[in-house]
Amino acid sequence: MLTFLATNANQLILATEELGEINDGGLLASLAWLIPVVPMVAAFAIVFFGRRLPHKGWELAMGAMGFVGLYGILLAFATMNGEITYEGAISMGEFGPIVLEWGWMVDGLSSMMYFVVGVVGSLVFIYAKSYMAGDIRFTWFFASFSLFAGGMLVLVAAPNLIQLIVGWELVGVASYLLIGHYWEDHDNSSAAIKAFLVNKVADVGLFLGVIIIGTTAGTFRFSEILAQVAAGENDLLKKFAFLGGLALFIAAMGKSAQFPLHVWLPDAMAGPTPVSALMHAATMVTAGVYLLGRTFPLYFVEGYAVDVRPIIMIVGALTLFLTGLIALVQTDLKKVLAYSTLSQLGYMVAAMGAGAYTAALFHLFTHAFFKGLLFLAAGSVIHSVHSNEMTDMGGLRKYMPTTYKTFVIGSLALAGIFPLAGFWSKDEILVAFGKASGGAANFALYLGIAGAFITALYMSRAVYLTFFGEFKGHGTPHESPKMITVPLVVLAGFSLVAGLINMPGFTSWFTELTAVRFTVMGDYHPKAINFGMAAAGLSAALLGILIGYVLWSKDAETQAARDKFRIPLLYPLLERKYYIDDLYMDGIVRPLRGPVARAVDWFNGHVIDLFVNGAGALAKFVGKYVYRFDQSGLDSAIIASAAATGAGGSVLRLLQSGRVQQYAVMIFAGTVVLVAGFIIF
Repeated sequence: MLTFLATNANQLILATEELGEINDGGLLASLAWLIPVVPMVAAFAIVFFGRRLPHKGWELAMGAMGFVGLYGILLAFATMNGEITYEGAISMGEFGPIVLEWGWMVDGLSSMMYFVVGVVGSLVFIYAKSYMAGDIRFTWFFASFSLFAGGMLVLVAAPNLIQLIVGWELVGVASYLLIGHYWEDHDNSSAAIKAFLVNKVADVGLFLGVIIIGTTAGTFRFSEILAQVAAGENDLLKKFAFLGGLALFIAAMGKSAQFPLHVWLPDAMAGPTPVSALMHAATMVTAGVYLLGRTFPLYFVEGYAVDVRPIIMIVGALTLFLTGLIALVQTDLKKVLAYSTLSQLGYMVAAMGAGAYTAALFHLFTHAFFKGLLFLAAGSVIHSVHSNEMTDMGGLRKYMPTTYKTFVIGSLALAGIFPLAGFWSKDEILVAFGKASGGAANFALYLGIAGAFITALYMSRAVYLTFFGEFKGHGTPHESPKMITVPLVVLAGFSLVAGLINMPGFTSWFTELTAVRFTVMGDYHPKAINFGMAAAGLSAALLGILIGYVLWSKDAETQAARDKFRIPLLYPLLERKYYIDDLYMDGIVRPLRGPVARAVDWFNGHVIDLFVNGAGALAKFVGKYVYRFDQSGLDSAIIASAAATGAGGSVLRLLQSGRVQQYAVMIFAGTVVLVAGFIIF
């Protein structure tokens, strides 16, 4: 029997200060279970019926994402007008103390993610119809794409750690299918396997963290776990909180591609560009940041996983700096943006470690728009010149004016140029680093400012090598069709204004949207613009643009001759990506392919197969005698029974003469016999 449960909104509140208006969201929140369900249903409907539809299943995928986008907008506005805290669940069964539930949450954090996934996803799905036109697996692509978005929404909606694992793994499976969409190419299939395996390594942390936190808290529900953290009364949870928090962070390192588990994300560019856009902007890679946000009090309340925070800051700071440098030497336009995503995720993760819950999520929010824009604009370029390599580009601003203008807007937003979206969110992170105490925070601050310089530098390189000078490719480039350029224009608009919803001292709409009232636990949102920090970040970005102009604005005979960033020692190191991939291949993959693989193969062939083949032989032997018994024993008994029934029927049939008078005589005679029997006996 399925049981519906709804948690009182007040049980989700973890702070004690004045909270303002709080409500359970009414019908809008109670029906929010449709948000993850609709795309999942669409995915399966496309598999079974997509090929028979006029648009080969795209209309189902687009309808599902449009529904999520509209619902996300309504929830975002409703949440900003009065904080919604709602938790609904369906009990699926109990295993001892463990209650398995499928449910959905509606609060500030989840509402923000519904909005981002729905709005950005809808624009990407519109774009993808034109981009994927003519693809031999068009229908399958949109089935996988819907599963990908649906899996992320299952994760976001999860009110408990068990359901979060389900969404987490759904996203992983869907990303494997999408990265390896062109599986005929060995490099593409290898990239899909690499992404899957690296994430499986990190997922060990997720499983361990869930087991540790869930068993020590006695519940897997986020609201109940965090209520215990806020109360500070569970000594067993306190004892194991560091290990549990560290394990969950390792999981976040894999999904959000933090150094040194970042190696899968650049190779994931093997998938179609719409996949890259949605993955980097609104879905898979933000899942780790989302997990840190959902469990934020665990890392901030004294006595729990506070000691994990310096580790989070250091890993995030190293990721934002080191991966940004690698972007400077990439020739594949999509890989420049991939390393850019790694760098920006480093900002978000480090901000969570610094206790800047709002700043990290604000950067996730703004980054979704300008990174989605940059990937889709890169896809527009690739669609036109039929190459990912910037060596085959140059001068495209004359041929593709809309793509050029929108790409520049996205680049300036990413670089953090005033007053675009990235300026406000990145500046708030830098302020949070400055506000936090300790060596790890200072380390993150210095690398954060350096990262602003590097971001502007590699995006200047991408803009100049792609759009300036003379075209170095083949054929004649052309602007993309409206179905591609319109989403670019819409995302460019968001990239221009999205930062204005959380301007310190002026607006706090985003803070109100994402608030889960953790302010007593250390979340920091500046009340006014910190002009000193803003000047530092902006100056670093402007310096990067200036040096980029000096290095790459001048044209040359070839793009390789034009690309002048070849610093001795540093360039080869960056080109080999710090030799991390080589270390994994030579230290792990090849040894596993050699003696370990041979040992596993021998064990499989001589031990496991022995049992399997023995079981098969035994089944064959038993089956032979069962067959004989069936033929000679059971069949004979059945045949004899049928013969006896037939013979009896032949005798009884004689009694059915059809003469009513005869039946009456027989009834009378039977009655006489019965009466006589009663009298005598």
